[in-house]
Amino acid sequence: MSEEITLTENTGALKGRTIFITGASRGIGRAIALKCAADGANIIIAAKSAEPHPKLPGTIHTVAEEVEAAGGKALPIQMDVREEDQVAGALKKAADTFGGVDAVINNAGAISLTSVEATPPKRYDLMLDINARAVYLTAHLAIPYLKQSDCGHILSLSPPLNLEPRWLGPFAPYALSKFGMTILSMGLAEELKKSSISVATLWPRTLVATAAIEFAVGNREMFDQSRKPMVMADAAYEVLCTKNKGLSGTQLIDEELLEDRGVEDFSGYAHNPAKAGELAVDLFLDP
Repeated sequence: MSEEITLTENTGALKGRTIFITGASRGIGRAIALKCAADGANIIIAAKSAEPHPKLPGTIHTVAEEVEAAGGKALPIQMDVREEDQVAGALKKAADTFGGVDAVINNAGAISLTSVEATPPKRYDLMLDINARAVYLTAHLAIPYLKQSDCGHILSLSPPLNLEPRWLGPFAPYALSKFGMTILSMGLAEELKKSSISVATLWPRTLVATAAIEFAVGNREMFDQSRKPMVMADAAYEVLCTKNKGLSGTQLIDEELLEDRGVEDFSGYAHNPAKAGELAVDLFLDP
């Protein structure tokens, strides 16, 4: 098993659990899929990428093969998180195939670091739909399945609320879409507090080496200031292994959660070990 899958140890806690991950064909979603697969989980790879892309490696089918090789069971589904019928159909297929759904991870995302004036309406709508609206839609459709699990989870990859003007002024449309994910998650945690479903958000302390960093935020040189996606995978795994809703309603940072779970050395997560001391803090987080 490749070291790309994990640094922290797997416990077997997710064996037989069914994890529904949006945007799992590459990046952080793929890393979470492989981490959970190494525990023996059933992974639904729900993403749009069914055919190879010339610049972006990975499809739902290649990740499915990796999931099976890592020790899990895979169900690749081509799906657009904006389409209600597609999301509903994917969740039903997941439940029919594996007997239920235990966790939903809202990982699919759209990003454009542009101001209100510079953001075209179509781009604005895209970010709101794929980011904030998808949290509502997947939760709305998944809750009936998750209520049947004894340890259901809804985990959204969004930042803790930080309304400092310096984070809002430069790219308010994107900030609104990501904070919308967090606000919906906070509301869901309250709404579902009497159920068995835990709801939380997770965000990286540093930049993470993904296609978003390379093509939407900057360039590949920024990978030297980034950690590998597995840092978020290890943190997400810890969330999913937490029982009795111990993290429900929280806005988590990967590094802080992993430190709390005993991780002391983060150097192995650096994309470039020689630059491990020069990592950049991610958006919406104060140094």
